[in-house]
Amino acid sequence: MLLRRTDWHHADIIASLHKQRTTLAALSRSAGLSSSTLANALSRPWPKGEWIIANALKLHPAEIWPSRYYHPETDELLERKMRCKLPDNLGREKVPIKNIILPENSTGKSKNVDNADKKGM
Repeated sequence: MLLRRTDWHHADIIASLHKQRTTLAALSRSAGLSSSTLANALSRPWPKGEWIIANALKLHPAEIWPSRYYHPETDELLERKMRCKLPDNLGREKVPIKNIILPENSTGKSKNVDNADKKGM
């Protein structure tokens, strides 16, 4: 039989942060977020927020939110990670401006754009 773990109550998480001499709002602002943003992690799964809170408490998020990190039937620890911000140009093909065809203009003619025309764009 599997021992079911229960998530910490929201008040317990906030009280633990107060014991660390911080607040949820201060922690949120120090992470570069709006002061109320981290509160989302208390009520819904959000790995980034969960990790920020857990790090402040010197815990793994699975200790605070076991229902979010353990498989309900096998009780195995699930791998949940924050998404990494990708570079802006990753996976995007660069198209030379001379190969772009603009839609038809009011005269019904298509206009090809070449390097001479890019000043007006």
